[in-house]
Amino acid sequence: MPGWFIKQMEKAFFEKNRREIRVLNQCWFDYKFKQRDLASDKS
Repeated sequence: MPGWFIKQMEKAFFEKNRREIRVLNQCWFDYKFKQRDLASDKS
């Protein structure tokens, strides 16, 4: 997980900003699934 992303997540948790946590979490999972799909396409 990139450092900038970790800092954004920490800030959202510290501020108890549930909306931001949800958005960041969804972005992370979308990114991970996209990377997994790209890796499986190359195989």
